[in-house]
Amino acid sequence: MKLNNYINGQWGTDTGADYTAVKNPANGKTLAEVRLSTADDVSEAVAAAKAAQKKWARVPAPKRADYLYEIGRIMIEKKEHLSQVLTKEMGKVIEEARGEVQEGIDMAYYMAGEGRRLFGETVPSELDNKFAMSVRAPIGVVGLITPWNFPVAIATWKSFPAIVAGNTFIWKPATETPMMAYEMALIFEEAGLPEGVANVVFGSGGTVGTAMIENPDVRVISFTGSTETGRRVAELGGRHLKKVSLEMGGKNAIIVMDDADIDLAVDGILWSAFGTAGQRCTACSRVIAHTHIKQELEQKLLEAMKGLTIGDGADESNKIGPVINAKALEKISYYVNVGKEEGAKLLAGGNTLTEGHYTGGHYFEPTLFTNVAADSRLAQEEIFGPVISLIEISSLEEAIEVNNSVVYGLSSSIFSRDVNKIFQAQRDLDTGIVYVNAGTTGAEIHLPFGGTKGTGNGHRDSGVAALDVFTEWKSIYVDFSGKLQRAQIDNN
Repeated sequence: MKLNNYINGQWGTDTGADYTAVKNPANGKTLAEVRLSTADDVSEAVAAAKAAQKKWARVPAPKRADYLYEIGRIMIEKKEHLSQVLTKEMGKVIEEARGEVQEGIDMAYYMAGEGRRLFGETVPSELDNKFAMSVRAPIGVVGLITPWNFPVAIATWKSFPAIVAGNTFIWKPATETPMMAYEMALIFEEAGLPEGVANVVFGSGGTVGTAMIENPDVRVISFTGSTETGRRVAELGGRHLKKVSLEMGGKNAIIVMDDADIDLAVDGILWSAFGTAGQRCTACSRVIAHTHIKQELEQKLLEAMKGLTIGDGADESNKIGPVINAKALEKISYYVNVGKEEGAKLLAGGNTLTEGHYTGGHYFEPTLFTNVAADSRLAQEEIFGPVISLIEISSLEEAIEVNNSVVYGLSSSIFSRDVNKIFQAQRDLDTGIVYVNAGTTGAEIHLPFGGTKGTGNGHRDSGVAALDVFTEWKSIYVDFSGKLQRAQIDNN
């Protein structure tokens, strides 16, 4: 199977194109071949999107929303198929894949609802016989660059608000997980989305992503990925005066205070740290534990980790699937060695799994370090794998300081029964998302998603805040006085 671009409502052909293999990370088997597009392919897609946007912007927003309702309906109909494809190409266990597809469905219906809102404001004018209001206006053609770890959910966070707001888009999915983009393009087609509104261009970030950013007709770039790549996107986008939305890395922590429900905290830590094999930007990679409960927490974590089953995500009995590829395994192994060299104590895991039913796949044991220094590389740098660093503290103030000491600011969590500590923490934790008595993952689509510091540049995915990325504010003044009024001059 060869995956070709979807441009202007048409599927491309493989004439003269280069391709790369898409492999199942659970067993190394080739699933498909995906096109490595050129800058010319991007230009073709942008031209189609630009032509379509003029007509699309004039479609009433409630009518644009009807397409999203239909897309959501088709996604429900195909939910199990989409989930199975997602697990095969990305590796996450099927339970999580179903949850991710459901998130896309939820986003379709949520953003469809915005088609009858897209609220602006009316305000009183300071002059007689004058009306003042603001409205949201579409921006034009937008470029979407999405990662491999959530190949459908994150794409819907970006594409659906873009659609309902009256924009058209070019979507460059990750080369590791293009099959979900192919499936979504089929759904756009089935839903009758007008030609040129949705365009999928496969290929590398260096070629396709760069061409999107440099094209003057692409007005917005919405990117999710590593902080290193996001910085380059921002630099290049800034030179071209693009509106750039970045959602990048995280080094998220769960604080467990001495009055916490330890069993509940263990459940939250395991799910946050080892769900998706730790390959979430919101994954818990640090546990900040009060000295009074540290030993008990360690023992309960070790015991609970014994029950985690690892293997092919398509097997319903497995709780942890593979990581995405061999490069990811190398990075995780590298940081395990860094932790050992820094003097952290390895309590469990730390090894790749290669024999038996792991043959051909990319598996890493759930790993737990203790006695980790808060300023160590293990505790400061993003690993993106199933590795926990346990850091000991003696007060809430120290816990908050440790949490905030990293360059990222996406998600944080506190387990405590003390309402005063909880309110202090949710005020002082410097992250875009704060959980109380829950792990660091589990964001809902109707609230803003994003973070502070090295995690982002102030924009947000999801919720109404996502519309700010894909709309411009337009202020409108209607003077019905029949004479020239000069605002502040005549108002004195």
